[in-house]
Amino acid sequence: MATDQVKNRMQVFKNAGKDVDEMRRRRNEVTVELRKNKREETLQKRRNVPINDSTDEDEMERALASTNLQELVMNAANAENPEMQLAAVQQCRKLLSSDKNPPIDDLIATGILPILVQCLSRADNHTLQFEAAWALTNIASGTSAQTNKVVHAGAVPLFLQLLMSPRVDVCEQAVWALGNIIGDGPVLRDFVIELGVVQPLLSFIKPNIPISFLRNVTWVIVNLCRSKDPPPPVKTIAEILPALNVLIQHTDINILVDTVWAISYLTDGGNDQIQMVIDSGIVPKLIPLLSHKEVKVQTAALRAVGNIVTGTDEQTQVVLNCDALSHFPALLSHQKEKICKEAVWFLSNITAGNKHQVQAVIDAGLLPKIVENLSKGEFQTQKEAAWAVSNLSISGTKEQVAALINCGVIPPFCNLLSCKDAQVISVVLDGLTNMLKMAGDDAEHIANMIEECGGLDKIENVQSHENTEIYKLAYDIIEQYFTDEDDDATLVPQASDGGFNFEAGAGGQHDTFKF
Repeated sequence: MATDQVKNRMQVFKNAGKDVDEMRRRRNEVTVELRKNKREETLQKRRNVPINDSTDEDEMERALASTNLQELVMNAANAENPEMQLAAVQQCRKLLSSDKNPPIDDLIATGILPILVQCLSRADNHTLQFEAAWALTNIASGTSAQTNKVVHAGAVPLFLQLLMSPRVDVCEQAVWALGNIIGDGPVLRDFVIELGVVQPLLSFIKPNIPISFLRNVTWVIVNLCRSKDPPPPVKTIAEILPALNVLIQHTDINILVDTVWAISYLTDGGNDQIQMVIDSGIVPKLIPLLSHKEVKVQTAALRAVGNIVTGTDEQTQVVLNCDALSHFPALLSHQKEKICKEAVWFLSNITAGNKHQVQAVIDAGLLPKIVENLSKGEFQTQKEAAWAVSNLSISGTKEQVAALINCGVIPPFCNLLSCKDAQVISVVLDGLTNMLKMAGDDAEHIANMIEECGGLDKIENVQSHENTEIYKLAYDIIEQYFTDEDDDATLVPQASDGGFNFEAGAGGQHDTFKF
């Protein structure tokens, strides 16, 4: 009971009550989003529309207009005339390969699905199998309802059989179709996993596989890893990780990008999955990709590494031990703002760690970069920088917080109090409160810095904020640090060659300060 009382009392003081789990922020709690950018990330479903296939859209519309779909389906069902059947299935495939507005629903309505599925079993006619698989691939690339109709027609077991076909083109098309089905979401993903897709799929990762085929295999692996609600089965993750450990060394950019996105999905599934990735030995191969010349690779690697440092201090340390921070001066100054955002988010999770991890950020010379992004970045980047500063004010020692203040953090930090985002205002007020409390007898110096940059006016303004927590934080700061006292004693800050310097407590330990 006494322990609960202490815990409750600790929560009254935000700087003392927050633990690492609360301070570290996983992707679903962060507003900076890259994963919606389809140009940077692999698509869940892909249509098979070859460049050299039927082409002109007007020509395709004319072909569709002149085609009697019901007659086409009847011909496709005519197994007694193999040539007529193949021609009809091929025509269906061409219609479904139209780049715009393929007649998927119209063909489904004619009853084509069971016919195409039946054609998959025709081991005596590889061309027919290939054309039928291609047509079904493009139907499965459509809406969830369309994909489910392919599954309900019984296609999945036959696609799995086709993975054993002696024909490479048939195998590859079956992989593509299964990728679209798996990409529909966790329900169909787990259904296909239960039917045994993983081992046959991974068996294709070998030196003599055509590069286009290996790209498709890697993309399907991404879809197997993608969803986290629920995540893929632990057994499946354990089977996939050794393959990713091989693919991450591939020289093909498409394969490399997809491989790293797959890792990023696995590391976004909680600490247990993060640990599985760490135990696979893949992290030392992942870290150097933060400086890859291809931005798509950097983007995926930054996401994956960023997800790992949302884990425990020990998991975070694995990343730091691989010299990850040496890549961040460039990332924090990257010409692409989204990279800067993600890099600052990464650092906000490092500054949420222990004092040694905070010191690693300082030793890497990254505090000025954080302040620069806090000052000049786009708002979402500034928001991440505010978290990095506030977390450091909680996790850091007195000297570490002083180092941050000496980098000129207070003016740009206070400037964010003028924004419209209540969460950011709360984070800034938290950080300022922590700095003032950390300063102890030297708080007046920090208070003067806040007042000189116009911060006090901004704190006074947010006292009228509709958010009760913001009002209370602002009120407490003014009440404790900006109210005139009758005491004659005046607090005098100590100067040093490097600017203001706090006097540390015993051993500079954070826990020597009693807030």
